[in-house]
Amino acid sequence: MRRPRVLLADDHRIIAEGLRSLIEPEFELVGIVEDGRALVDAAEQLRPDVIVADISMPLLNGIEAVRQIRKANRDVRVVFLTMHPDVAYAVSAFEAGALGYVLKHSAPSELSVAIRSALRGKKYVTPLLAGEFIEGGKKGSQERHEASSFLTRRQREVLQLLAEGRSVKEIASLLDVSTRTAEYHKYQIMKEIGVKTVAELVRYAVRHNIVSD
Repeated sequence: MRRPRVLLADDHRIIAEGLRSLIEPEFELVGIVEDGRALVDAAEQLRPDVIVADISMPLLNGIEAVRQIRKANRDVRVVFLTMHPDVAYAVSAFEAGALGYVLKHSAPSELSVAIRSALRGKKYVTPLLAGEFIEGGKKGSQERHEASSFLTRRQREVLQLLAEGRSVKEIASLLDVSTRTAEYHKYQIMKEIGVKTVAELVRYAVRHNIVSD
């Protein structure tokens, strides 16, 4: 009988190797990637049954990566494994299409349960957040929608890279666009958000869960 195929995304290699020991007894681990862009590429190439992903990753955060992946493959199941015990992150994760949200310190007891639930099409929220998730989800969803609805996918990508301290030239190279185009996106983001400095952009990105502090 074929074991379900799992793709793991975590930018801390030591943690990823530790998670391998939790995943491999029951599932086939088809790959480990360390940033959001690599996750998007690997998901397309490997076509896993389940993706286990961190939220805070360089180049492209896990939530944005999963949004892009699920546009191309609605069948893939996603479980977020994160250090963030914040219901706002959990709500964003499920809005992106995830079926599971597990805290890293709970992985030994909860990760396999969450993966099995996802494979059945069932949602799993770590018990530490379940009550708050139900109570606060609707309000948090509305606030985030108002905050980010005017930013395009590419603008959110550029915003994360700016918040990570990347130069416009580096961003242009990473996104395979001209420096002028990257500079235009930066200008448009600052205009839309209503800020004048990169420091204000960073604060905005942290506040709206585009990057972590």
